[in-house]
Order: sequence, then C-alpha cells, then structure tokens
Amino acid sequence: MATLRVPEVVPSPSEDAEQLRKAFQGWGTNEDLIVSILAHRNAAQRKLIRQVYAETYGEDLLKALDKELSSDFERIILLWTLDPAERDAFLANEATKRLTSNNGVLVEIACTRSSHDLFMVRQAYHARFKKSLEEDVAYHTSGDFRKLLVPLVSSFRYEGDEVNMMLAKSEAKILHEKISEKSYSHEELIRILTTRSKAQLNATLNHYNNEFGNVITKDLEADPEDEYLKLLRAAIQCLTYPAKYFEEVLRLGINKMGTDEWALTRVVATRVEVDMERIKEEYYRRNSIPLDRAIAKDASGEYEKMLLALIGHVDA
Repeated sequence: MATLRVPEVVPSPSEDAEQLRKAFQGWGTNEDLIVSILAHRNAAQRKLIRQVYAETYGEDLLKALDKELSSDFERIILLWTLDPAERDAFLANEATKRLTSNNGVLVEIACTRSSHDLFMVRQAYHARFKKSLEEDVAYHTSGDFRKLLVPLVSSFRYEGDEVNMMLAKSEAKILHEKISEKSYSHEELIRILTTRSKAQLNATLNHYNNEFGNVITKDLEADPEDEYLKLLRAAIQCLTYPAKYFEEVLRLGINKMGTDEWALTRVVATRVEVDMERIKEEYYRRNSIPLDRAIAKDASGEYEKMLLALIGHVDA
C-alpha cells in the first residue's frame, strides 16, 4: 500500500547519479532536480544510485547532499536516501541520545516493522555504531521503561496468521487482571506484549474487548499524564493498528503551535513504501482534510515539494 510514484521507464542508476552530480554544480543547488529524481525512486533504486555515485565520483551521495542542502529539506532527503534498515538504525540511535531521546520512536521501530525488518535494523545498528541497539536502549532508559523497551527492540515475533484461541482467552484474562491491579509493568503483561505474534495479540485484545467491555487502551488511560502508560498504549497501537498510530503522530505534528517537522519528516520517510495510503485514509477520516492539503498549509518551499511528491500528490 505504498504511495511512491515511480515512472514507468526509470533512467539507469548512472544517469540518475550524473543528474544529481549536475544538481550540485554551478550556481546554487538545483533542488527541483534532486526532488524529481529521489522522490520517484524506490529503496532498491536509491541504493543503486548511491553505489554508482560512490563508484563514479568517489564520494558518498549522502555526504554530497549534506554539503549542498540545509534544514528540513536536507533532513527529509537524507532520511529518504538511506537504506530502510540504516534509516531505522539512525532514528533509533537519535532516540537514545540525551538531547533527542524519544521512547516513542523506539516503540514505533520495534512494533511496526516486521520481525525480519527489525532484525535488519539491529544488524545495521551494529555495523554503524559498533554496539547493539539493545545495549544502548538499556543504558539510556531505566525502571519500567527499560523493562518494556529492551524486550521490544530485541523481539523476533512469529509472523504467521495462526492463532491459538484458548491462549488468547487466558492471556486476555491475565492482561485484565494486571491492569485492574494497576500492575502495568508486571512481567506477564510485558511478556505477552513483547513476544506474541501480531495475529495472536489481535485475537487476545479482541477477546479482552468482548469479555471485559472495554478496549485495552481505554483501560490504560487511568492516568493520562503517565508517560509509561502513554508508551504502553503506543506499543499496543503500533502492534495492532499502525495506520491509526501514525495518523495521530501526523495530526499532533501538524496541528502543534509551530509544526513538529521532525515527526512529519520521520513518518513520511518511513511509511511511504509501507502503508501511506492507509494513513492518508485514516487522516482524512479523522480530520476531514486530505493529508496533502494539511501538509501544504503547514510546510513550504522545497521541503513541502518533497513531502508532497513522496505521499503521491499528483502535481508533485
């Protein structure tokens, strides 16, 4: 369900690399040319362009882009040009640093990627940062946050559709008991959320809803200001209904006093090749305004052009 609009006839990676090189030369950077190429190439094509660019010009394309561009436009271009696993490793690393720490981003990566993709992220993290994602998450968090986040980022869930209904029933009961007791970080609750397949979790949470008359996220709203409970709700939403989760990130990012460009950039760069159509539907349903119109009202210049091109806006 991607929105990426790739032309029917794609130039060769060497032609694209040559055009990008031209965009960097002469008076000022030709940003429109950069958008016209990179916003219309899929992950495999972008990877080849980077390889050819490095072989031909002896420089990493990302370094060249970094020298030529600035601010939000630079961020979206660099994030988008990275290989998806590298990109997630970079985002996860940012999320563990003191000044840019963001547990929500860690939950996002751990819970909305497939098991294989998350495994690739951990490998990319090793390669780039010479340590493991788990050790950084463990080092930069503590208490209940650490208890939840370390198993989430280390998880390798079963990806199939098989569901054990007896198990769903008994685990729904465990979840309800722990939540009723306000034992939100009980090891059983964390075990269920961090190890079960998404299909199994959906069955468990459906049973929870039918049996106890409330969706689980409602029961986890006991204290709206509690950051750990917010994270727990985000994890459940990311595991069971990611489009709804990302719609909310976009809505809050766009409707803030002053846009949260980082949230907007991150969601667009990471979801365009995954489920952006669903997110756009969800956004329209919730806000009665198409996502491209909301972005156009909020962003400007080359940054706006790149975002709109990526989410499949026809004129971009």
